[in-house]
Amino acid sequence: MKKIIGLVAIAFATSIATYWGANRFFNENSLAQNDVQSIPNLQPASFVTSPEGGYVNLENAAETSSKAVVHIKTETKSKIVQYQNPFGGDIFDQLFGNRGGQMFQQPPQNASGSGVIISADGYIVTNNHVVEGADEVSVVLNNKRTLVARVVGKDASTDLAVLKVNESNLPFISYGNSDDVKLGQWVLAVGYPLTLETTVTAGIVSAKYRNIGINQNKSGGSAIESFIQTDAAVNPGNSGGALVNARGELIGINSAIASPTGSYAGYSFAIPSNIVKKVVEDMVKFGNVQRGYMGISYIDNKMATSEEVEKLGLDKVDGIYIRTVEKGSSAEGAGLKEGDFITKIGSRIVRTGPEMQEQIAQYRPGDVIAVTYKRGGKESTVNVKLKNKLGNTDIVRNDVSNDLGISFRELTPQESRKMNVEGGLYITDIQTSGLIAKQTRMRKSFIITQVNDKDVRTQKEFEKLLASDENEFQLGGIYPSAQGVYYYMIRID
Repeated sequence: MKKIIGLVAIAFATSIATYWGANRFFNENSLAQNDVQSIPNLQPASFVTSPEGGYVNLENAAETSSKAVVHIKTETKSKIVQYQNPFGGDIFDQLFGNRGGQMFQQPPQNASGSGVIISADGYIVTNNHVVEGADEVSVVLNNKRTLVARVVGKDASTDLAVLKVNESNLPFISYGNSDDVKLGQWVLAVGYPLTLETTVTAGIVSAKYRNIGINQNKSGGSAIESFIQTDAAVNPGNSGGALVNARGELIGINSAIASPTGSYAGYSFAIPSNIVKKVVEDMVKFGNVQRGYMGISYIDNKMATSEEVEKLGLDKVDGIYIRTVEKGSSAEGAGLKEGDFITKIGSRIVRTGPEMQEQIAQYRPGDVIAVTYKRGGKESTVNVKLKNKLGNTDIVRNDVSNDLGISFRELTPQESRKMNVEGGLYITDIQTSGLIAKQTRMRKSFIITQVNDKDVRTQKEFEKLLASDENEFQLGGIYPSAQGVYYYMIRID
């Protein structure tokens, strides 16, 4: 009997121990799972979420923005153009008629792009290169209606243009704040690529403040580039279309792609909406862009050579180095000096030239901006009152330099001495749609040394003379390989 009782007691004790151990085991594992879930830094792997939680929903943004993006069609009429013989000269043209070049009939040309309606009463923004040189511009709305458009203004420096159609109650896209755009942010590109209907593509912001040099050849050295770079698919025909955020706000105008083939290869570039908004307002109000200048030349870490980085200490200060300060400029009046490092424009930190350009491009002559700079390791802030290209704060009514259709650079001191001139502007390219190509037989390599018999040595002097109220300009200059002075007349309609 004692033996049986002992076995029962052992079995009972074993059962109790087993139950206790199992219960402890499962409770501990349950506590461990709860502990992991309660740790705030650990999250289940999931798709990108919105600030409110859940998936980023781009459907509303795509629906509303696609209604306000239009298809732009342009036509350039047939015309007689002249191929200029590079070995001929204007003196032969004058003496023997057409020996300097051959005339031929250029057939009508058609092109297309995209645009964005930015007001209910019919103002549309697009790229300058979409409508450049066009004789007729039409706009096809999302509902397939076609309207004739008038070009309100064009700006080669930013590659923007404004159109107007006589229509009311149009759907439009509101501006977003491009300064608040973040890397990795979801965006949509909306336009009419490759002759397709309205097309929406999605991607993320992969970089900001990109300068790719695409506007330089069309703006005579005054290009403003600070692109938003995305990986949203953009192709020919998308130019002038909308880049919108998840709320459907306009944060950029699609302008260019980086591609070895001419079609999308992974990177697209959009003009920030804060620049777009200011340029559009200027064109509507004044007819051209009122651009403010500080009056400095500069260099940043990205532009500099390794020798310049070491010599100027660009790797030691996070800012933009002032190389020169123009006499009588806004910068000089505010006390900025050569060797200063600009670190902020207003409240915005700037580390590169494009960042600084983007901020200044949002202001007009007469506006006062706070500029923070470092000098000798000490940081200070001054107020700078911006001026126009004439050196004052007046409204510039005539901006001929953007309409000439030429690219140029200033002569170097060595070139000036060799050609026995005090300076001048060397023409590096002539666009067929500009006033120079349409009204003269000027050739590349021409050096502009005079405007209306007044000497021109620098780009600033050139633009100042062209900004007068006159509607005729005589450009005088020389060719490096020819003797004598040549003159070309330009008339502004």
